[in-house]
Amino acid sequence: MEGSRFVLVLALTLTAITPTLSTYHSATLLNVRHREKVTRLHFYLFDIISGTKPSAVEVARPKGAKYDKSATPFGSVWAIDDALREGPEFTSKVVGNAQGLYLSSVQDENSLGLVMYADFGFTTGKFNGSSFSVFSRNPIMEPGERELAVVGGRGRFRMAKGFVKVKTQFLNVTNGDAILEYRVTLVHY
Repeated sequence: MEGSRFVLVLALTLTAITPTLSTYHSATLLNVRHREKVTRLHFYLFDIISGTKPSAVEVARPKGAKYDKSATPFGSVWAIDDALREGPEFTSKVVGNAQGLYLSSVQDENSLGLVMYADFGFTTGKFNGSSFSVFSRNPIMEPGERELAVVGGRGRFRMAKGFVKVKTQFLNVTNGDAILEYRVTLVHY
């Protein structure tokens, strides 16, 4: 018994002090200049909260907000899977969808502002399988157009940067349904 205990302690000690040989591997690629492209997109986002199959649903509401009468109390989080269409009509062709989150970021009950984290993916045409990402503040109550930041992309929009001009085309203040016009300018490779 003593001999096997000694062997076990010796094996553990040798394992602990034995140096491990490892190397770090990296490869540096030459900086090959790619030509920047500018792409302009125009479509409509359908953010539907009402009905039996809404495209935006509230997934979190802060404590103490149950008495808040506003549609989006401060701190509320909404998950979205909104259709992107060619035109502002429900019969317009679907060209993709926007998936992500809205976070209600305004404490004033008389105002409405969101922070948007969304991926705008295209399912038809020349940009099928490509998407761009928006991570930006969206001050809903500002009149006219609002500007959002594009922070990345994939597929044909790889390494995209740019901006989005958003204009509310239709808003039902009773149920929260909205149709938003998006004019996007992307700079990508």
